[in-house]
Order: sequence, then structure tokens, then C-alpha cells
Amino acid sequence: MDLTLMVALVIALALFFDFTNGFHDTANAMATPIATGAIKPKTAVALAAVLNLVGAFLSTEVAKTISGGLIREGDGGIQITPVMIFAGLMGAVIWNLITWLKGLPSSSSHALFGGLIGAAVVGAGFGAVDFSVLMSKVILPALIAPLIAGFVAYLATKLAYRITRRHDPDSGSKLPRRRGGFRYAQIFSSSLVALAHGTNDAQKTMGVITLVLIAGGLQTAGTGPEFWVVTACAVAIAAGTYAGGWRIIRTMGTGLTEVKPAQGFAAETSTAAAILASSHLGFALSTTQVASGSVIGSGLGRKGAEVRWRTAGRVGSGWLLTLPAAAAMGAVTAMIAQLGMVGVVVDAVVGTAVILGIFLWSRRNRVGHDNAVTNIESAGEVVRIKKSRGKSRGKNQGAKSGQGNTGSKGGGKAAGKLKEGSK
Repeated sequence: MDLTLMVALVIALALFFDFTNGFHDTANAMATPIATGAIKPKTAVALAAVLNLVGAFLSTEVAKTISGGLIREGDGGIQITPVMIFAGLMGAVIWNLITWLKGLPSSSSHALFGGLIGAAVVGAGFGAVDFSVLMSKVILPALIAPLIAGFVAYLATKLAYRITRRHDPDSGSKLPRRRGGFRYAQIFSSSLVALAHGTNDAQKTMGVITLVLIAGGLQTAGTGPEFWVVTACAVAIAAGTYAGGWRIIRTMGTGLTEVKPAQGFAAETSTAAAILASSHLGFALSTTQVASGSVIGSGLGRKGAEVRWRTAGRVGSGWLLTLPAAAAMGAVTAMIAQLGMVGVVVDAVVGTAVILGIFLWSRRNRVGHDNAVTNIESAGEVVRIKKSRGKSRGKNQGAKSGQGNTGSKGGGKAAGKLKEGSK
């Protein structure tokens, strides 16, 4: 196959992966303020798309980690061909869509890294991968960043609940203040998460496109992404956020994860801080894992929290599985691609058929907790919050009174006050 045509095919596939990354991950940033009523769904998704677009232009450090670090290339290095990059991308896209359809806890970033590593090993041997970069810029941040974000979210949640308490002058007991203000603060914190996501995840596709341009001899080794690459990746991830985020938003809106406004604000702020710091340092981390760590930490910061270790194990196993599973899939597609022109065509045809099949299957099935549970929501289920009987009885009575005033503004306001006053 003509080299220029192969490069163009890889670029098109990379942008499609960027699009799937948009609807796979970034809608999570706006799911919590939608669930708490702080912002309308359509407005939230549009805002997330714009902020991802802007964030993609703020840094290119992560892109350089992939194009000139993770996979060795250039003078004195081991060349990885555009065909192998195509095979790795195809494996990453397929795994990404399978996990999205099945609601498996996964990371789009690790799917991309795994696919590229698997294809590079098949195409050029283990020497094609710089395992020191893999450890320092991918694996270690994947382990450390969620822990740090979770600890910060834990402290922030504790602080938020402490400063919003007051003393009853009659009994001397502590009573919760209304925390409705945090609901609107979430608009800011969620927007910051969406912006941070653009600075990290969009760059990974920039790095892949830069890598294929260098491998094809169309760009000098050691250089960063061109401006048109940055622009194309920014538009692709923004379009994916706006077009495909509804499936995730709809699931998150069902309230499977009970995140209160104060807790959500703490989680989102710590998530954004961790992602922005990592983007500045060139760490290609999983934004999904960081956000999940923050949600778990904020949940533990609430009174009466306990860990569901079985659920935590399921979420953790999903995180660990993604990179090797995507690597295996990338390796298989690379083996087929080594057959030459016929292998590339087989990969393209079979991959396209699988993608279309997943899309059609997702249209047939309803969107629910059994087939579209998000990664962030899975993490939220790790923590269970114990409720007192008195509060449960009060909520039930409020719900009954609200049913008696269905459609009235008074009933809606009463329910809103009950919700704001609760923990």
C-alpha cells in the first residue's frame, strides 16, 4: 500500500479514536451537576465540548511523551511503521467500544497505550518500546495520581462538611446547614475537569498522529505536534463529547451513585488539579482513574461511609485488565497486518464491521445500569453511606408530600429544600 495513503488512513483512525474518547470519558465531568440540577443536560454537554476544545490547545507535553518517548523512533531508534500504528489503533478502538458497550471499568488512555505497545512488539520487537518511559510516565502516574486525588478529595469533603455545620442554641447539637450553594459551585468545578481532560486526553491522539508522520518520513524526529494536528484533535474530541455524551449522562442521571453537591465539588476540584498538574509534567495518565479516585475519596469523607471491598476489587480489576487486553488485541491486529496489503484490508474490514456492529447493538439495547454503567459511577458504588432511620423516614415523608403536589411549584421547592438540607 502507498505510504502516503497508509499515513492518511492512520490519521483518520486516530481522529476516530479521539472522537470515541470524547463520548467515552468526558461527559462524566458534567454528569454530577446535571444530577443535582445545577445545569441543564444540553447546556452541560455543550459546555464540556467547548472546554475540551480549549483545553487541547493549552499544552503538548503529553503528546511529546507518546510521539518521542513511549514508542522509540527517529535517528538511532527503532522505527515503527505506519502499518503497525494502524494495527495498534484498531485494537485500541475496538477494545474502547466493547468496554463502553458493556459498561466495563476501563480507560481510553490505557486502551490506546496497550494497543500501540502490542503492535510495536509484534512489528519491531520489545526494543521498540521504551519501558522506562512506560513506567515513569504511564504506570506510576496511574498508581499514584488516583491515590493523591482521592486523599485530597477526602480532606476537602471533610472540610466542606465541617465548615457548613452550625450549633443548635437550644440543645447544643450540631445541625447541617443548607449546602445548596455547592450545587452551583459544581458548574465551575465540572468545567475545570472538562478543561483539564482536554489538556491530557486530546494530546494522546496528537502524539499518535505525530508518531505516524515521523514514521512515514513526513516530519522531523524529535519535534512536537503541528498546529493542524492540535486543531484536528481538539475538534474531534469536542465533537465526540457533544455527540455521544448523552448515553453516559442519561445513566448518571438515574442516581445510582449518590453524590451530594458538597462532595461532588470536592471530588471534581481535586480531579482537575491532579489532571492539570500531570499534563504540565507530561504524564499520560488515565483521567477516568483520577476522577474515580476522587469520587471514592470524597465518599469516604462523608459521615457513615464504608468501603464495599468486592466492588472496589471489580473496579480495580477492570483498570488492571485494560492495558494488557488492549495490547493483546493490538498484537493480533498487527500479526494480521504483517500479511501485507491483504492483512491491512482484513484489519480495516473486520474492524469496521465490529465498530458498526457495536453501534447497532447499542441502539437496540436500552441505556441502563446493566449495559452502560460508567467508570466514574462504578467507582462511586465502592463507598456505601449509612443513613439513619430518622433521615430515611423524613425523606419518605417528603417524597409522599411531594407526590401529593405533583406539578405544583410548591411541591418542587419543598422537595428541593429537603434535598439541600440532607447530607
